[in-house]
Amino acid sequence: MTPEGLERAASAIAGARLLVVSTGAGMSRESGIPTFRDAQDGLWARFDPAELATERGFRADPARVWAWYEYRRLRMAACAPHAGHGALVELEWNVPQVAVITQNIDGLHQRAGSTEVLEIHGSIHRVRCLDCGAPGERPDVGRDDDDPPRCARCGSYLRPGVVWFGEMLPEDVVRRAWALVERCEVLLVVGTSGLVWPAAELPHLARRNDARVIEVNPEPSEVTPVADIFLQGRAGEVLPTLVRAVARQRGS
Repeated sequence: MTPEGLERAASAIAGARLLVVSTGAGMSRESGIPTFRDAQDGLWARFDPAELATERGFRADPARVWAWYEYRRLRMAACAPHAGHGALVELEWNVPQVAVITQNIDGLHQRAGSTEVLEIHGSIHRVRCLDCGAPGERPDVGRDDDDPPRCARCGSYLRPGVVWFGEMLPEDVVRRAWALVERCEVLLVVGTSGLVWPAAELPHLARRNDARVIEVNPEPSEVTPVADIFLQGRAGEVLPTLVRAVARQRGS
């Protein structure tokens, strides 16, 4: 991260009315949350993702898939937002509107205090009915060998409220997210490889609508050729520095 790049990024953000932040797995990794495949350790290492993250796999063995997601959920709940999450909350004090679009399912942005968060891959902390889609209540304590809870409306199993392989992203969330990117003056992309579609489209969409694209990543990614400014480093280090620079630009 160069001082010149930092000041250019801060100037762009300080002048924005709408800042959209797009975050990926790298943002959560800094809080100690492993990626989907990294989480397949120990007992779970022998399972194919199709057995653990598809509707077909859930219907074939509901107890096993429920146990896998409970295992991951409890690991995520034990992790805390890092300084980068907090910095995004502070940006709300300096920019009229800040919206976070995240591919992460851990809820760390909300726990940090971000007020407008769109979870395009859903949330591991929510559940819904496998068949009728109604939201459900998660038991306070689960057991790995228990069947999943049942839907109060139709009696079918409740499933994790995440997007599985082969499923469409939630239409209403995607519509809102893409509309925000079309209107924003700045898109801040943090901790994503730029390989997972359709989220990978967001930097291109922003550029087509004349927004500035700023990337924060430890290493160059597929987003880097699209970005106007690349700030190299960890989100937990770069974002607090960037927020302080934005506050100086605005005289806050």
